[in-house]
Amino acid sequence: MSNKNVYDVLLERGYIEQVTHEDEVRQYLTQKGATFYVGFDPTADSLHIGHFIQLMVMTHLQRAGLRPIALMGGGTGHIGDPSGRTDMRSLMTKETIDHNVDCFVAQMSRLIDFSDDKAIIDNNADWLLDLNYIDFLREIGVHFSVNRMLSLDSYKNRLEKGLSFFEFNYILLQAYDFLHLYRKYGCRLQIGGSDQWSNIIAGADLIRKVDHQDAYGMTFALLTNSAGEKMGKTAKGAVWLDEDKFSVYDFYQYLRNVSDADVVKFMKQLTFMPMEEIAEYSKLSGAELNQAKEKLAFEVTTLVHGEEKARGAAAAAKALFSGKGDLSDSPTYDLHASEMEKTLIEILADNKIVASRSEARRLLQQGGLYLNDQAVSDLGKTISSSDLDEEGSCIVRLGKKRYYILRFIN
Repeated sequence: MSNKNVYDVLLERGYIEQVTHEDEVRQYLTQKGATFYVGFDPTADSLHIGHFIQLMVMTHLQRAGLRPIALMGGGTGHIGDPSGRTDMRSLMTKETIDHNVDCFVAQMSRLIDFSDDKAIIDNNADWLLDLNYIDFLREIGVHFSVNRMLSLDSYKNRLEKGLSFFEFNYILLQAYDFLHLYRKYGCRLQIGGSDQWSNIIAGADLIRKVDHQDAYGMTFALLTNSAGEKMGKTAKGAVWLDEDKFSVYDFYQYLRNVSDADVVKFMKQLTFMPMEEIAEYSKLSGAELNQAKEKLAFEVTTLVHGEEKARGAAAAAKALFSGKGDLSDSPTYDLHASEMEKTLIEILADNKIVASRSEARRLLQQGGLYLNDQAVSDLGKTISSSDLDEEGSCIVRLGKKRYYILRFIN
């Protein structure tokens, strides 16, 4: 990295939304080995594309010499953050939370270097679950104004529908996390999505009140498109980083199909491409923008799934869609490789792609069943490895316009 302050790098790439003390934070980010933390609520067994912004910021800061703390909310996950919610989160068991934390760590390790204490994984279950309630209220609760808390949007928006006292405690617990990490690691900076602003300020203020030390907060913009809509949802659900929940191919295609207006923004935020290279892509327009979209999709897929799988997804996209128009909305079925022992007719019926085997046979006999754009005439046709691309995928077409992508996984 150049001598440019990493704060300026984050600013240039469009990450920073708010900061409590810009000059102090800028100075803090020049201190090699200084720690900062980001919290993750383990509400699912995979991170999604929205979390990827957090991982990118963490990686930029780590490359600049700072030490990230990825704080898993094993304790706060028992409650759930009411911020941005209109209802109460479902309560999770300790076993579910622990499993989700393990999945998060595995995904983070693709970008964050946890070797030799260069980054830290901690879990607030270690200090929150055994708290003495009276002691906690005496040390921490006295520093919080109920009137002030009720004025926060994260609580105000919930009051009409009902906010449990269980959730009302959340901001105290997250603030206590910041205090604990300051005492344990000397951490003076918390970063997070813009929806965490109130929680972050509460923690920094608590450190000042209790330990009389300076602490800071910085938030970054949530991943949104040019229309201001939150990104990460498709007809199939969330864009997960776990390929078993959202295939590599679908992940690549999701990024390949972003709007023209979002390509450069996402290159800045979701890749490590040099700004000079991004500037060259920003000069493209019209059909030429497809090159930029392919580059974006390849770079992000490489970061999340590795270069080999990214190349496979890119090759599959070209092989499957060449001359067939845009099939990005075609349903994708992830099937176990053992399904290849069945006939194509059985596969279609067993996976509810067609209503019945008789319907599949009728389509075939009428010349309306195609595999990789070749008409199928054999009732006993099975799918062999030669029918699959590098991603393990093939295309089935029913009639003239109904395309389905079958992807076989070992």
